[in-house]
Amino acid sequence: MSASRFKSFNYAVGMFGTSIPINMLKTYATYFYVDKMGLTTTNVATILFIYTFIDAADNPIYGFFSDRTRTRWGRRRPWLVISTPLMVLGLIFFYNPPANISLMSLFYYAAFFFIFTGTLDSMVNANYGALFPELFTTDASRAATNALRQAFQLVAMIISIALTPMVASAIGYGTTSIIYGLLGGAVILYMALTSREVPVRQEEEKPALWHSIKSLLINRKFWIAGLANAFYSAAMALVMAAVPFFVKYALELPEGQATFLLAPVLIVAVGCVFIWAALVRKFSVIPVWRAALGMLGAAFVALYFARSFAAALLCSILVGFGFSGVIATMDLIGAKIMDEDKEKYQLRREGIIASALGFMNRLNGLFVSLAFLLVSVLYGFESGEMPGSQPDSAARFLITLFPMALMALSLAFSFFIDFRKEQADRQASPAAAAGGGNS
Repeated sequence: MSASRFKSFNYAVGMFGTSIPINMLKTYATYFYVDKMGLTTTNVATILFIYTFIDAADNPIYGFFSDRTRTRWGRRRPWLVISTPLMVLGLIFFYNPPANISLMSLFYYAAFFFIFTGTLDSMVNANYGALFPELFTTDASRAATNALRQAFQLVAMIISIALTPMVASAIGYGTTSIIYGLLGGAVILYMALTSREVPVRQEEEKPALWHSIKSLLINRKFWIAGLANAFYSAAMALVMAAVPFFVKYALELPEGQATFLLAPVLIVAVGCVFIWAALVRKFSVIPVWRAALGMLGAAFVALYFARSFAAALLCSILVGFGFSGVIATMDLIGAKIMDEDKEKYQLRREGIIASALGFMNRLNGLFVSLAFLLVSVLYGFESGEMPGSQPDSAARFLITLFPMALMALSLAFSFFIDFRKEQADRQASPAAAAGGGNS
């Protein structure tokens, strides 16, 4: 393996580690605490709502401190080494609540450890994401490395999402969380200890918090890309979380069968992510991103009409194809935003921008919490013990109708951003000026 490929592998494999704990946390938190432990959908919606605002505050702070860190080990590594073990412990405690705990105490317990684990995941991902544009500076190296790390992420999702219903049915959610947490944490630490950061001079200017926040607030591309990704990620998070409900209440199959709907999404995505990366190299990132968003939205429309397991399986393949296209492109857009910021302000603040984009992506908690609140209001679905009179319609609302609306918004926002035109304008300006001087 060449040095460049080894560098790409060391960084990309980190996505495997970061994905396993957070995917188990967010995908199965609702199902575990509502269907297994007896909390209501309103309880879980409240936790997600509170967490979203806490995440809004912690993301910029984590990125800011990371950008200003100056140590012999780099800016990002110390934060990764500190936060990873704590995140693993949070995941384990979340899925291993005390026995014979009252429902009110269980609510507070779940809220604390969900927020604790989620905020530490924010710290991990702020630093991991900040390394990407720093380590890989060309579009070609970014496209290749991003395709590899998205493939690792998808393999992690196969384990932590698709296989979890079967694994948890056999050994329980508590033991599953221990295995996933230790595996993910070990991989993150390997990435942190082997990825070599670009050295930062001690005298290099440190970003100021207010200036960094102000520059983001007036950055139009940051808002457009951030909101588009927030709508998309909410749609996918909701679909993943709703599959167990869909299998149980709409298809009337054992919960373990959720694996056979989730796995095709992720397996297809693994196989297709490199195809999308090749399309990016040929057509550039923006049009490919839009095409992927449109295909993913169309797959949710098809899923609405699925009334059998076979039809749902076919639709899950379509979802996987669109999903792979979005994950192959959205981080490349974030890297371009970081490049433009560095060029404009002559400051290296990938951490705060990565964390801010991460926060925008995590706004999905608002939409997911709203969806679960709506199924309670519209369909009377409260919990596994009180599913209401229309649990099948409630499950279909969660997995198709609400995600359709979110993807329509995401696609609409994507048409308000374009890097190619501005690059062409910058290249044309000197030529135009030279032509004007000669006339």
